Amino acid sequence: MKAFFTNLMARWKFLILPALAKLGFWGVGIIALIDASTLPVPMDLILAGYIWADKAHFWVYCLMASAGSAIGGLLPYGLGRAGGELFLLKRVNRERFEKMRDRFERQEFLAVLVPSMLPPPTPWKAFVFAAGVFEMRVVPFLLAVFFGRMVRWLVLSLLVVKLGPGAVSVVGELIHAHLGIFLGALVLIFAAIGVWALRKRRNGKKPSPELLP
Repeated sequence: MKAFFTNLMARWKFLILPALAKLGFWGVGIIALIDASTLPVPMDLILAGYIWADKAHFWVYCLMASAGSAIGGLLPYGLGRAGGELFLLKRVNRERFEKMRDRFERQEFLAVLVPSMLPPPTPWKAFVFAAGVFEMRVVPFLLAVFFGRMVRWLVLSLLVVKLGPGAVSVVGELIHAHLGIFLGALVLIFAAIGVWALRKRRNGKKPSPELLP
């Protein structure tokens, strides 16, 4: 089995990936789809190469990569929806599972949008899997991934145009050097989202003036 996967990754790296890279816009979309669904690839680095070679059409590459990532994300999303509940219930009790569901449903769009905007080492597939487990609707899911990825890769494009392809390495080094700060910022973002969603929910429950005695 190990030899099979080693051979598969070698074929992907030396045969399939270079072939897809020659397809231009469509190749970016297909690579992003594969990255989101199954085999992880250095998507930022690949996209940076395309953008540096064709700066005038950077937005098209971002658009195709975002669409491919959203469609590819349907696989881990579908796995979560098909059997993720049983998977989680083997690891947490029912009470905790329901609390997790409630928290996710209060902010489901942002819970997918924000991780889609963030670079590695954000555990993106875990959030996508959770979206399936907690039965997020397909269209909002696709939109959240698409817009999150679009923001991420448009920012990357601006950095690449300004600094060159090395911008990917610079960002990666900054994240690894300040991993604690990055993770702390991620926690703060989700805490802020949770507070915002809770306030919105409470405000929505307030009776209108016409109903007051």
